[in-house]
Amino acid sequence: MDSAPDLPISISFITGRYLLYSADAVTYLRREHNVCGVFMGTLPHVPQQNVFLGLPLLLMPEEARILVEKGVARIVDDAKFHDHGMRMLIEADKRRYVQGLDKQGSEISQFLAEKKETQREKALKNAAQRKNAKAKTTEAGDSQKTQIGNDQDDNESLFGTDSRSVTTSSSSSTVQMSITPATTFPLLPQSAPEEYTMALPEVPSSYPIYAHLHSRGYFLSPGLRFGCQYVAYPGDSLRFHSHFLVVGAEWDQEIDLMDIVSGGRLGTGVKKGYLFGGAEPSDSAGEESKVRAFSVEWAGM
Repeated sequence: MDSAPDLPISISFITGRYLLYSADAVTYLRREHNVCGVFMGTLPHVPQQNVFLGLPLLLMPEEARILVEKGVARIVDDAKFHDHGMRMLIEADKRRYVQGLDKQGSEISQFLAEKKETQREKALKNAAQRKNAKAKTTEAGDSQKTQIGNDQDDNESLFGTDSRSVTTSSSSSTVQMSITPATTFPLLPQSAPEEYTMALPEVPSSYPIYAHLHSRGYFLSPGLRFGCQYVAYPGDSLRFHSHFLVVGAEWDQEIDLMDIVSGGRLGTGVKKGYLFGGAEPSDSAGEESKVRAFSVEWAGM
């Protein structure tokens, strides 16, 4: 079973986007809090693919806000945290970090050198065996000439050069490998200090209907491809088809009847209900607003 990450989870705020880089955090939020997000990173082994992407996970502002309100996550200004953390590192930490990278490079270089030497010894052994086998079948008068020819052929086929070049290459110094880390961990701490925590994310006016459906166990994803704001699933979107095309509205907002008709026809055409709703204004300042939602289905006459 996947291990739960330390709470609250840090959501990185970078260039106006809310991102998650931890696979443990992504699986935990999907499993426990119905938050799927959208993967936007290219997988290293398939750099040109554009169907199934990988980390980081891009969160909608609504998803980030609801996680913060539930106390599950916090928003971190990642650019400021990274810049300040790099400047505040003492010289000993930097030196230790670089030495660690050099050690990894040396280990890789040594492994490759040993592997290359093993392959060279195996090739020379095979060449000697073939040479001895050919020497037994040659005629006595041409044995010396044949021996020289076999030596040259074997060396050229195996190494593309003569035996003197092989000796020189085996005695050359090993090239030091350099390591380029994919992240700055463990150079920087995993959890940012509280001073880099940001305020609640700005959300659109449709947030009340999003929070209303999320609280009832629905999984919601962006609905741009269906011409709506959200697509609501009764469970994980990897297992279920969506049930509703969701549009949020203000309580006193005028809605064009043709928008309802077109939304209802679109939802029916893709086998979904068209759902719209909003928050009812509260009477008192401390009272929580109630949300009302309506589902429309198109039927022929």
